[in-house]
Amino acid sequence: MKKNLCVSFLCMMLGFTLLAGCGGKETGNKDAGAKKDLVISIGKGMTEGNYDPCKGYGIYGYGIFHTGLLKITTDVETDYDLASDYSISEDGLVYTYTIRDDVKFSDGEKLTPEDVVFTYETAKNSGSSVDLTMLEKAEVIDGNKVQFTLNKVYSPFIRTTALLGIVPEHAYNDEYADNPIGTGPFVVKQLDVNQQLIVEPNKYYYGTKSQFEQITFLSLDEETALANARSGELDLVMINPEYAEEAVEGMHLETIKTSDNRGFNLPCVKETTNSEGLVAGNNVTSDIAVRKALNIGISRQEIIDNALNGIGTPSWVRFDGLPWANDEPELKDNQVQEAEKILEQAGWVDTDKDGIREKDGIKCEFTITGRTDDLQRYNLAVALSENAKKLGIHIIAKSEDWTTCKDMIRNSPTCIGTGDYNFVDVYNAFASEFAGTEQTGLNNAAMYTNKTVDGYLTQALSSDSEEEIFDLLKKAQYDGTTGVNIDLPYLWLVNIDHTYLVKDGLDIGTQRIHPHGHGQPIIQNLNEWAYK
Repeated sequence: MKKNLCVSFLCMMLGFTLLAGCGGKETGNKDAGAKKDLVISIGKGMTEGNYDPCKGYGIYGYGIFHTGLLKITTDVETDYDLASDYSISEDGLVYTYTIRDDVKFSDGEKLTPEDVVFTYETAKNSGSSVDLTMLEKAEVIDGNKVQFTLNKVYSPFIRTTALLGIVPEHAYNDEYADNPIGTGPFVVKQLDVNQQLIVEPNKYYYGTKSQFEQITFLSLDEETALANARSGELDLVMINPEYAEEAVEGMHLETIKTSDNRGFNLPCVKETTNSEGLVAGNNVTSDIAVRKALNIGISRQEIIDNALNGIGTPSWVRFDGLPWANDEPELKDNQVQEAEKILEQAGWVDTDKDGIREKDGIKCEFTITGRTDDLQRYNLAVALSENAKKLGIHIIAKSEDWTTCKDMIRNSPTCIGTGDYNFVDVYNAFASEFAGTEQTGLNNAAMYTNKTVDGYLTQALSSDSEEEIFDLLKKAQYDGTTGVNIDLPYLWLVNIDHTYLVKDGLDIGTQRIHPHGHGQPIIQNLNEWAYK
């Protein structure tokens, strides 16, 4: 009953919004040229509030209320934004940014270098997902510059300065997160938490201004959103692959490429029990023959067809589509006979004819998990389990809550989602710093170690050139002799395409390859959307 009341309220609000902004319901792109409002549904995150960059909002690259010192371009490179220039000291410990003097916050107050220092100090002290543990101090120098001193050489800091939005010291208070004042293209007009968010253009924004007078984000479950789309009341709606074949008059399907990868860690060490009593390591996946047989023997396309309604791009590397990805040496999957040969040469043979191979008394079987709150991940776990049967590998797919998945991850592989505009993701995935059996968390959950790879990763953290950094990160994946791409500590399956139904005539501009997280990445360039 509560849900029905909520839906009724939203529909009423939706009708009011459209009546006020558009003069009634539209069909397709009729009268699109006069349209001044948009109504969209991209999941529930945008209506939850908490738009505070110092506590993590926007750090994945699609915030609409703030801008950073630098920005991420459509080529996933960095470029100037609030900073007009920057330099890095020879020892890699001091970053100095020149701050533009022509930028105002959405309340009309001028942006100052002191605001930048305040933002970084506040974010560092927040203990949020914004990692600034490497920041020793931030200070204003020469009146218009901000100088950051790091406590260690850490090249990913340059990406942090492109992703962390700046907040105004004069307007930052306990209510800031729900009513942010920033330098980005939009401001909050009205927020009804977990129901709707209405934004309007920031008249002081220095970039491309939106042609729409207001944009409404509705928090709708997927079926209700689809029903509203069918009635012509939504301009754009996020849909999951299960609904990708739904036909809606006046709308078309936009399928956007992503680096939003899904795959499973494959623990590279044998089982042991750590001091916390948790089992770490896996006696089956620690054999490289099993890891290699899975990577070349399964059919990723069949898994995508069965788990994701065919929506997705097969992928066997973690960073597909990003400048630091390396797909060498190329891997071809669905090589069942070659995979069987690898397993048999390694001693994995089905001696009792039950369809599962054995070696030294150990069955070639292990448990994997998918999240209870993420149907796609569980479906991938089940589809992988089915696909591996032909190899004589018994994978037991279970659904667990995310906390349990993470607790089990160093023994039982879980479905991981990745995709980040910060190349530190490469270091976090493979550095032996995170490989210990006493450690927890998602960083290097495969417990993979390779001294040569560590060497490339360490050099990358010390470089001040993104071109050189990307080259080193590619070598960490494969340098012609060794690397992650032949040690195979993970089984990557798919880059999940992000799918949206878009009203005919609505141009969503040039989309930067989407990072992890279906829904909000599409609004990264919301100010450039237009009806044509």
